[in-house]
Amino acid sequence: MEYFIQQFINGITLGGVYALIALGYTMVYGVIQLINFAHGEFFAAGGYMGVILLAYMTGAGYLETHPFLCIAGAGVLTMAYTAFLAMGVERMAYKPLRYASRLSLLVSALGMSIFLSNGLMLTQGVFDKPYPSELTHGGFEIGPISVGYLQVIIVGMTAVLLVGLNILVFKTRIGMAMRATAQDKIMSSLVSISSNRIIALTFAIGAGLAACAGMMTGFYYGSVRYDMGFVPGIKAFAAAVLGGIGNITGAMLGGVIIGMVEVFGAAYISGQYKDVFAFIIMIAVLYFKPTGIMGENVDDTRV
Repeated sequence: MEYFIQQFINGITLGGVYALIALGYTMVYGVIQLINFAHGEFFAAGGYMGVILLAYMTGAGYLETHPFLCIAGAGVLTMAYTAFLAMGVERMAYKPLRYASRLSLLVSALGMSIFLSNGLMLTQGVFDKPYPSELTHGGFEIGPISVGYLQVIIVGMTAVLLVGLNILVFKTRIGMAMRATAQDKIMSSLVSISSNRIIALTFAIGAGLAACAGMMTGFYYGSVRYDMGFVPGIKAFAAAVLGGIGNITGAMLGGVIIGMVEVFGAAYISGQYKDVFAFIIMIAVLYFKPTGIMGENVDDTRV
């Protein structure tokens, strides 16, 4: 029983990371019906920006005296940088194709994914860059169960960001404009909602959440790598599909389920196949319930 609870905690931690990445996929799809396959690279860019900022703070001596303040500041700056990066990508690669076919948008997204991944490789190198993970070592025990401080931080930050996103989308005027744009861009423009600004903002918010997940992943595993966004990005896409692509609550639920399945599958079946479980779930969902757990049937014949 203790082993099960320990794996449950690990699954919640990993699922929170996947949920943050999946939200970017589902938000962009909900607004412009685009699967942004460059989203995993925002996750990787966030991980790299975090380690760069923390390295600067270490050299300046700030990290030793104010560790948690530095981590929080690095997180905010990382999310801001990645948000502006996503807005630039949207303006260059997606806005000119706003009324093009979905195939054109898909090819553009794949091209941006390759471009950003190679850009990270050329600017940051092919070797792993370590995170100052000693700042988040340690934890506490509840009987035979050990809980790391880093796990508490990841779950807590994930919960705060998810609650904040729900408040933004469902309780504010900006969220109302986002939902109106997703429902009907032409009608929303007639009531003075700028669809271009809302779409850029959606990209920025999704990329910021992915960047935060990238930083937390860097802390959790101790390092970052230029191609680290590919596999988590695909798993997060599977989480978005599982929850119902375009549904924010579904993306959160799907991320947690994918994290749980991966952790329990590795623990009780085989760690060698841990990357396979997410794809098995995605294939099963696409076959038996294509709309996902919380998705809705949508009549959309645009090609």
